[in-house]
Amino acid sequence: MIPSVTCRFITMISAFSTVIACGAAAAAQYPTRPIRIIASTSPGSGPDIMSRLIGHKLTEAWGQQIVVDDRAGASGIIGTEIAAKAAPDGYTLLMLTSSHVIVEALFQKLNYNLVRDFAPISLLASTPFLLTAHPSVPAASVNALIALARARPGDLHYGSGGAGTPPHLATEIFKTMTGIDLVHVPYKGITPALIDTAAGQVQLTIAVIPAALPFLSSGKLKALGVTSLERTPLVPDVPPIAESVPGYEVIGWYSLVAPAKTPAQIISRLNAEANRALKTPEVRQRISALGAEAIGSTPEELGAHLRAQIDKLGKAVKAANLRRE
Repeated sequence: MIPSVTCRFITMISAFSTVIACGAAAAAQYPTRPIRIIASTSPGSGPDIMSRLIGHKLTEAWGQQIVVDDRAGASGIIGTEIAAKAAPDGYTLLMLTSSHVIVEALFQKLNYNLVRDFAPISLLASTPFLLTAHPSVPAASVNALIALARARPGDLHYGSGGAGTPPHLATEIFKTMTGIDLVHVPYKGITPALIDTAAGQVQLTIAVIPAALPFLSSGKLKALGVTSLERTPLVPDVPPIAESVPGYEVIGWYSLVAPAKTPAQIISRLNAEANRALKTPEVRQRISALGAEAIGSTPEELGAHLRAQIDKLGKAVKAANLRRE
């Protein structure tokens, strides 16, 4: 006769094995119902458009509807928390961007952690920024601008779309790496900042490329450098700031993640299909229209990228004294 304790142990092992088998079967059949991609911004924003682009390709590949769930509010915290608490079954994903990293650095008390609570899928695209200046600024290059700022500390003002935005931190990192003193003038959006830069109210602004292009083509602004390590096809004639400030790189980016503990088989399927979509001319063209460049990566590469960005942007937030409770 088998002791009751042994019976209970065998029953537990059997039940556990059944759960594992069912989970493996579900992962193998994935997806069998609609998938939700949470974009923690408003409709029509970059993350919303990127979610719809990738979602459309997933629908084409799998025949399952992809629903983009825009959850704007509280600096993206609301949507991110919903995604972090969702079931790890591959049916809720999050469009994670550089702004999420900045928010995590700004706010000390969040109900989620970007590394602990999410499983990386793929780095989708990067968004280089553009350092622009009013034509009256007597500097035709990044080196000349640095020399000018050192000769006139605190004399040059730069605009941004708001404190804590990626272009704002891009300028703060530029200041830190060059030792120059620029005065920050925050605006409620990048367009007002560019308008005032074109009017000469402030001298400099780092902006997303699509927003700056009309001002460049009209001659109201001049471009001094891009924030990516290499030249970008978006503005191929503009050199990287890194040519004058070695190691300087600050980019916006889009990535796809799932709740932590999502089965590896599901992560692998999502990664393969997302990367396949990024290679199509249609998707690459649409991403370029957003002012971004298609990338694609392994989950491991995205994980390493996320950890590096948390460290880099966290230091920039601290240096700019932007911590919030």
